[in-house]
Amino acid sequence: MNLEDIKKAAKIVSENKVVAIPTETVYGLAANIFSKKAVAAIYKIKNRPLNNPLIVHIKDIKELPKYTKNIPEKAQKLADKFWPGPLTLVLPKAANVPDYITSNKDTVAIRVPSHKITLALLHELEFPLAAPSANPSNAVSATSYKHVRDYFGNKIPYILDGGECSKGLESTIIGFENNKPILYRLGAIAIEEIEKTIGKIDVKKTNIQNPEAPGMFLKHYSPKTPLYLVENTNEFLNKTIYKNIAYLGFNLPNQNKKIKESFLLSTEQNFEIAAANLYKTLIKIDTLHFDAIVADYFPNENLGKSINDRLIRASYKN
Repeated sequence: MNLEDIKKAAKIVSENKVVAIPTETVYGLAANIFSKKAVAAIYKIKNRPLNNPLIVHIKDIKELPKYTKNIPEKAQKLADKFWPGPLTLVLPKAANVPDYITSNKDTVAIRVPSHKITLALLHELEFPLAAPSANPSNAVSATSYKHVRDYFGNKIPYILDGGECSKGLESTIIGFENNKPILYRLGAIAIEEIEKTIGKIDVKKTNIQNPEAPGMFLKHYSPKTPLYLVENTNEFLNKTIYKNIAYLGFNLPNQNKKIKESFLLSTEQNFEIAAANLYKTLIKIDTLHFDAIVADYFPNENLGKSINDRLIRASYKN
């Protein structure tokens, strides 16, 4: 970890500009939450809908009461268990949290990231960072320095290089309605792990146009290459007019001349490895000029649920 790089990033965000930062989940475009100008720049750079709120990143759990209020007991339990880490909580916001961070909602999405470089950056600052994923809106999230550079070039003044993201999926988002926990977004912590801590939770529908939390639009995380998530690969291949197809999955498909290359996210069938490989594999496939991607559903358990969630959104046709 290069302290000079961290200090450089700290100086830039303190000047109300945007930098790209690494987290354990994906790279983010970061700005001072109290700078309306810098936050507006995030929305402009990403072409992000203004009704899609941002996640506030704080340096430690002690900061939670500074930016939220009326914290439910189960929210505190989750924070104690999973922070620092890939869990975002949606809680009633404190009066000091600007409306432009929360899309004028009375709640704020907040978390403590675990990436050591971004934690060091946060400890250099006197303010939290708003940091949505560092990719154009609806595109596949960036999980490396190169991804961010390829997406944005000189549109942002600095990218803090933290290597490849270890989790490779966005944070799991939990909110509370009438003090009952609600899953807003599947993510890098399996829902089974959440339920071990606070019991059964309900799931919020994603087909909405006024999301309570980031990452809830039905169309999201999409490669440029058309992606088809199918129940039966052979049936799809027999019917499709595409002749130059990439396959994405856990297991090798049956041989078919239309499949030109297969991309297995984990040869060990390990959910954590598959999740970490998902976005970088989709980005790689996009560079290879296939006509389409066909993907099998993953086992609908553990992080397989989160992978399926991303593939469903990536394959959604408006």
